[in-house]
Amino acid sequence: MTSPATAPLRIVAVHGVGNSFGPEVSGTRLEELRTLKARAWTRQLTSGLDVAPDRFDLDFAYYADKLVTGPVAQGAGDADLLDDPLAREMVTAWARELGVPDEVSQGHATVPLRGLSSWVARRFDLAEGPLRVFIRLLFREVATYLRNQDAPERVAARDEVATRIARHKPRIVIAHSLGSVVAYEALHAHPELQPELFLTLGSPLALPRAVFERLIPSPQGVGSARRGTRPPGGTRWINIADPGDPVAIPPQLGRFFDGIALDHTTVINPLFGFHHAENYLRSATTAATIAPYLER
Repeated sequence: MTSPATAPLRIVAVHGVGNSFGPEVSGTRLEELRTLKARAWTRQLTSGLDVAPDRFDLDFAYYADKLVTGPVAQGAGDADLLDDPLAREMVTAWARELGVPDEVSQGHATVPLRGLSSWVARRFDLAEGPLRVFIRLLFREVATYLRNQDAPERVAARDEVATRIARHKPRIVIAHSLGSVVAYEALHAHPELQPELFLTLGSPLALPRAVFERLIPSPQGVGSARRGTRPPGGTRWINIADPGDPVAIPPQLGRFFDGIALDHTTVINPLFGFHHAENYLRSATTAATIAPYLER
């Protein structure tokens, strides 16, 4: 029998945008792909910690099939994003938070995706073409999830994450990107789910006028004094954001949420990619955060 000292650390991983297996994938194939993702996240965590994969028991909470938005192709027109009023509103809020000049964003009234992606690419030293595709994908999925409080897509995604947490009973929930929004709402909707640690990576939870004000539960207070709260119970919340990640805007969630134990702003990987979950999972900051839970 495995002793408690060597028992694998139970984790539930909640993915971000761009992780759809396709709406046609189901049944056995869906479980195979979920298992592959769980192994990939485990490899990335063990790489940062320099431990064997059997030290983790990681379950992958897959919700992307609940947010069906259709394919986003390289070279697709700006209308693919901007025809959606909510996605357009969110892009405008994001541009304002980034400090995009009025001459680029046309006074923020209508943000041309080509000009915006070019400006963001220069500021964050990113490849413009892939960035433009990513922006369309990001805000289509975020708008689909946050469109209405009782939207079927939102309820289904939140419930799927809650179900995986309830079934796996993890000590840690790691949530990346949009997954941090879904997991945040799932933990609030089900206060009986109380992992020891809620670790958010590259989170857009505090993005004003796009994400923050649309959260369930709604932030409390008036105007700039509005504050969100950490998940119920004794769950410890730690956030990690790379200042070179244009999705983790603003990077310090502690300015908007009460109860965050640690709010790390640290360079994850300035040379390869941006906003990738694997960069966060392999980072020394993530390793230092998880290491104490492996030692118990």
